[in-house]
Amino acid sequence: MAVVFVMLALVPRVVCTNPLAECAINDPLPVLHQYYHSGDLIIAGILSQIFIFSNAITFEKYPSEELNDELFHFSASWTYLSSMELLSTHGKFIPNYKCDICNNLVAVIGGPNSYTCLQMATVLCIYKIPQLAYGSAPTTKNKNKAGFIHRMFPSEDHQYRGILQLLLHFAWTWIGVIYQSEDNTENFIETVLPVFSKSGICVHFVERFPKQTLSSDIIEMVGEAYKTLAVVVESTANVVFLYGEIQTMMTLRMMSEYAENEGIPLKNKAKVWIMTAQMDFTSFPLQREMDMDFLHGAISFAVHSEELWGFQTFLQNRNPIAEKEDGFIREFWEQAFQCSFPDTSGEKAFEDICTGGEELSTLPRSVFETQMTAHSYSVYNVVYAVAHALNAMHSSQFKHRAIANGGRQQLLNQQPWQLHSFLRSVSFNNSVGEKVSFNSKGELVTGYDIITWVTFPNKSFLRVKVGKVEPVDPPYDGFIVDEDAFVWPSRFNQAQPLSLCNDYCPTGYSRSKKEGKPFCCYDCLPCPEGKISNQKDMDDCVQCPEDQYPNNKQDLCIPKVLSFLSYEDPLGTSLAMFALFFSSITTWVLGTFIKHQDTPIVKANNRNLTYTLLSSLLLSFLCVFLFIRRPEKVTCSLRQPAFGIIFSLAVSCVLAKTIIVVLAFMATKPGSTMRKWVGNKLGALIVLSCSLIQVTICTLWLATTPPFPDLDMHSVKAEIVVECNKGSVLMYYCVLGFMGFLAVISFTVAFLARKLPDSFNEAKFIAFSMLVFCSVWLSFVPSYLSTKGKYMVAVEIFSILTSGVGLLSCIFFPKCYIIVVRPDLNKKEHLMKINK
Repeated sequence: MAVVFVMLALVPRVVCTNPLAECAINDPLPVLHQYYHSGDLIIAGILSQIFIFSNAITFEKYPSEELNDELFHFSASWTYLSSMELLSTHGKFIPNYKCDICNNLVAVIGGPNSYTCLQMATVLCIYKIPQLAYGSAPTTKNKNKAGFIHRMFPSEDHQYRGILQLLLHFAWTWIGVIYQSEDNTENFIETVLPVFSKSGICVHFVERFPKQTLSSDIIEMVGEAYKTLAVVVESTANVVFLYGEIQTMMTLRMMSEYAENEGIPLKNKAKVWIMTAQMDFTSFPLQREMDMDFLHGAISFAVHSEELWGFQTFLQNRNPIAEKEDGFIREFWEQAFQCSFPDTSGEKAFEDICTGGEELSTLPRSVFETQMTAHSYSVYNVVYAVAHALNAMHSSQFKHRAIANGGRQQLLNQQPWQLHSFLRSVSFNNSVGEKVSFNSKGELVTGYDIITWVTFPNKSFLRVKVGKVEPVDPPYDGFIVDEDAFVWPSRFNQAQPLSLCNDYCPTGYSRSKKEGKPFCCYDCLPCPEGKISNQKDMDDCVQCPEDQYPNNKQDLCIPKVLSFLSYEDPLGTSLAMFALFFSSITTWVLGTFIKHQDTPIVKANNRNLTYTLLSSLLLSFLCVFLFIRRPEKVTCSLRQPAFGIIFSLAVSCVLAKTIIVVLAFMATKPGSTMRKWVGNKLGALIVLSCSLIQVTICTLWLATTPPFPDLDMHSVKAEIVVECNKGSVLMYYCVLGFMGFLAVISFTVAFLARKLPDSFNEAKFIAFSMLVFCSVWLSFVPSYLSTKGKYMVAVEIFSILTSGVGLLSCIFFPKCYIIVVRPDLNKKEHLMKINK
């Protein structure tokens, strides 16, 4: 809007009277008779149907010096006065008296702020005159007033939904709100902000602009805004939602200038201003030279508009000297070009003389915009809407018509209230082909343009359309933006600003609410083990699928690999080689004993039990190969039972050997009855009975809950462990328990018989071997339970090999030494000599 003539926005702009008598009725929209544009305003008259004049009559009756101070500040008294003048005879202010019947008032176009419309309605609603508001949509609880106000303004719900979509689109969840203290603000605070909050938008502060007062109080007004300005500057919110009307821009510019003068770092902490469609660029004359950088990168919503054909040509042809009936244009011209007309009464405001030939295109946009603005477009449409409504009312079959003046038609006895229903139902296409119509609430059916502001050092600016909000109802949002077209404040180096209470939680972290803070403020906690967050600012981490695991940063799930102890694994290869080696040693020992079976040292220790023990040790080493491969149904069924039975056989052989040694010593005493128990039958009975018990346990295990191949997804982070599920852990520990029971008994008996006086007494070797055996399997239990995956199998194999080697080395290596290295000691004479 023009920087010099704010008063144009204060009182009803356009008065629409009934058609001129000489105009043709059947042609409602001939050429435009008159345009008047002042930044955001067109005042247009349609020759055939509408005669339009502004409140310039006020300037004819009252000195401008007395008027400016009031009009500059939106005085209600002058609005009431202008409204009353519309109802009086032209040029004679006599309330409720009118004698020029040729100019009956039928509609008033007013704006651009809500309270001006309401003040206007206070007078005009008494006469039921239709009022069309082209700016802010006035809200009133007075049904009498509301019924006569038609809004050339789309639904504000669409605008607020568009603003919300804009905030969510750029993830601006931490904003500030400033509002102008006006009558319609209460509805905004109570209804709109809670909707924002439910959608995830936090409001850091809600501050109020001071209400505009008389010019003498401007400094005081700006001073009151200091606290608001301090809150804005200190806030961490980079986006500020500005809710106001057309005059709010003046206050905002004044605050920006005040900040510079007071040294407040507003430029260094520039904000992204989001402004509603009710606002537009407006200024006091004294703000003409003020800096506009604070608007660079601002975003505003505006009622959808298009450039009208022929509008630029019309502006170029404006001449304030030729315009006799337009009381505003001369005042505007002097202020815009800072000159005075020669015939200006009183003291000249400017030294330069106005010629009337000055070109509007040379003015910076901060003084005068030559492009069609949203408010101007609305006024253009509302003039045509009234014209169409008048035509529709005239064409109705219920109109009383009369033929006069040589066949010309003339409307008789039209009343203003009759126009209301026709205004509600009016629908037409304007000159640029856009449809103009109203919804059931009397709101204009159109959308909003999203504008970004670009400022220049010469105090000029440019509005760039970067998106739009279509007039659609939920669940559709009708929100469209072009991100690349946005211009951001210089502070952000043309990068999209962030407006968050705190930085985004990076991937691998989740949000955690801060106590006592708004929900947009949160801490970032690392994802727990097994979970990831692959997006920023996730409320919670998500669990990876069972066959995947998180990477080190916990922002990606990686497929797990199958894991089992195999021959390709170095650990599996090493254990297999040890098993083969010890199997070979055992085979050699067994062969040595068979080869020297008739020697005293072999015969003295029960050859059958020795062969059985060596065979069981050989099988125990070989059963290791059941563990080193991918588990299958057969191998799983054989692993643990085979291991349990073979070791039970080996331990029962050791137990039998120990018992026979004890009985043999006792049988050597005179009169002993133990001789009948000494022999191969006792050893066979012990071995068979102990082995049978273990076989029974294993058979019961296989018959009820046998082991089976299974996949363990959870034990190892990065692996799917292919294992043999034991089926019944109780049965598994029963097998180990029985084997341990035999080992403990064998160790106890051997320990007690270790000092018996016999050269061939192997009880001391058995005692030491069973000590090794028990130690290995006692340490096996915690080691087995503390390992995972294939290492559990490796621990069991290691225990099998270690316990087998313990029995083999402790019991048989001393005998092999005598048999192989010292055969001279393996003679009956030598042994008898030692016994003596």
